[in-house]
Amino acid sequence: MLTTRAKIFSLTFLSIGILLLAGCPRRENIALINREPGRFAGHEIAIAGTVVSSFGVMGEGAFEVDDGTARMWVFSEKYGIPGKDARLVVVGRVQETFSIGGRHFPVILRETRRPHY
Repeated sequence: MLTTRAKIFSLTFLSIGILLLAGCPRRENIALINREPGRFAGHEIAIAGTVVSSFGVMGEGAFEVDDGTARMWVFSEKYGIPGKDARLVVVGRVQETFSIGGRHFPVILRETRRPHY
């Protein structure tokens, strides 16, 4: 039989786990996002992959992520621009039609946070 202390610890641990999972947006497949951008537009999602290209000035810019199914550009204002071959998870909102530095992107993920795993 569990002691009261063990029950409280278990319940606390379970509650924290549920809260952490509830705060994590669903990780999506880039190929699916590119096929159906309207389905994801305005929703916070996560993508994961390897940085294959980037450009920026003073911590603001864009980088391209490849998840093995397709590639997607990510616009970052606050989180810095990772270097080529960096592996990461990015959370953001899908936005259709975006321009930066004279370049136009039909679909982009506008970064809202970068989780640390």
